[in-house]
Amino acid sequence: MPYKLSRWSLEDLFPGIQSSELEAAFKQVEERVAAFEAIRPQLRPDLSGEQFVQFLKMLEDLIRLTNKLDAYAGLSFAANTQDQAAITLQARTRQFMAEMNNRVLFFSLWWKGLDDEPAQRLMEASGPYRYYLEEMRHFKPHTLSEAEEKVINLKDVTGAGALINLYDSITNCYVFKLRVNGKTQQLTRGELMNYVYSPDPKLRAAAYRELLRVFGNDGLILGQMYQTRVRDWYNEYLVLRQFKSPIAARNLMNDVPDEAVDVLLDVARRNAPVFQRFFKIKARVLGRRKLRRYDIYAPTTASTRKYPFPKAAEMVLESFSDFLPEFGELAQRVFEEKHLDSEIRKGKMSGAFCASIVPEMTPYVLVNYQGNAREVATLAHELGHAIHSMLASHHTVFTFHSSLPLAETASTFGEMMLVERMLAKERSKAVRRDILFRQVDDSYATIGRQAWFAMFERQAHDMVMKNASVDEISQMYFENLKEQFGDAVELPEEFRWEWVAIPHFYHTPFYVYAYAFGKLLVLSLYKQYKAEGESFRPRYRAILAAGGSDSPARILAQAGIDVRSADFWQGGFDVIREQVEELEQL
Repeated sequence: MPYKLSRWSLEDLFPGIQSSELEAAFKQVEERVAAFEAIRPQLRPDLSGEQFVQFLKMLEDLIRLTNKLDAYAGLSFAANTQDQAAITLQARTRQFMAEMNNRVLFFSLWWKGLDDEPAQRLMEASGPYRYYLEEMRHFKPHTLSEAEEKVINLKDVTGAGALINLYDSITNCYVFKLRVNGKTQQLTRGELMNYVYSPDPKLRAAAYRELLRVFGNDGLILGQMYQTRVRDWYNEYLVLRQFKSPIAARNLMNDVPDEAVDVLLDVARRNAPVFQRFFKIKARVLGRRKLRRYDIYAPTTASTRKYPFPKAAEMVLESFSDFLPEFGELAQRVFEEKHLDSEIRKGKMSGAFCASIVPEMTPYVLVNYQGNAREVATLAHELGHAIHSMLASHHTVFTFHSSLPLAETASTFGEMMLVERMLAKERSKAVRRDILFRQVDDSYATIGRQAWFAMFERQAHDMVMKNASVDEISQMYFENLKEQFGDAVELPEEFRWEWVAIPHFYHTPFYVYAYAFGKLLVLSLYKQYKAEGESFRPRYRAILAAGGSDSPARILAQAGIDVRSADFWQGGFDVIREQVEELEQL
């Protein structure tokens, strides 16, 4: 089929924002919630396993519909963050979901409060729902009364949820001005950031300065929003839910042991010299005495090769098919069903993501494609997420999503397969070297940068609760940059404001370490793939097909990986070190 830049169609969810089908869905949710509320008197410790599974199926059908409703509102907003109808629908949906969640809250509270003996009996009878139930009970020590849980759900609509929405609305309507080829252009953030990869050092610097100027102008306001987000997180998770630290709440959501995350971040800190060594090599190749922060992602060749979207789509699909034909077929579905939004347009959310809504539905993928090799890799990354979700479609609506630490596995592995294909077909020595440099660039962006972001978050949450000012947080962020870059990179002062431009800090506190987890995991898996070849494929497919049906530690243990082992994490850094040594020989 021909591939072209396009916007997605949301008709597989609902025909339109004003459609009768959408209105009917709101009513159907209310009816199903009422039916589920009617089971409350039947929830007893002596409940039969058969009846318990029937209740779970009722809840699953309800969640399937609410997921579609919620996704339609969110995807409509992402398609145009300035569309008043989409903004209104998202606000309405969030309020509605909070109210509906409160009405079915009794079930999870009853389940978490149940004694161990009847809970174990019901879990043994629950079949595919077992891990979902087990995971819920992990939160038993951190669960409040029904009245308190309802208050939290409601306050989040006008509290944390509204704050995040405001951050998105404010920052996605920013207009950035950049002088290119003698003409001043008005750009979206996505368009602006394309220039930080420019071969022109002046243009790279100008793009970063403009990004940091615009965000820095609102730095105090965005910083105050962050302080509020941190205080809200502290109040809920430490004061009310009694977690021992802010990051511990995210770790339990990910079902990853605290010590595994601590080891990961400690190993990342110890390996900062690996990336510093790389940056010194890059400075030499670029003919600079020292790399500037503006030059981190600079190409090492003046090649401005562009990949038309049809070619990019073919390359990505072929790389998936070469690994396993099934992977290519699954990615193809995203195109065929018009679930890909690839074009650039005003108001569209910047960046890229994959939204997996219900197991039986092909995921939706958003990218902002502009034609360079990096964006070809982004397309492979997001389609990798979609493949991951589709391979796990045989699980329940509760367990087909992988947890955050494993969520980046298929996406990052997909990028590596694409790069391997590009290298195999590339004849230009300069372009090949640039691709190899870009591999280590990507490892820094995915591992080094994200791990240090997580270290910043740990410290920032602590500082905010000790009444640190926005300026003090900015200074701490700047010190964080100094430590990770050492004497290898020159740091302009304006980078102290970079942290307010990182949406993950606002949207999902402590999300970022999942990127480092996923990339180091993939480096280890890819090393196994190169050593084992054909026998590796079914084992890798099994990891993806597991989805979120078990804990990450148990899923990975089946592949011989111990997430608590410093040696495991170090193994990923050893691969990067070998790549750096190879670049030194070029």
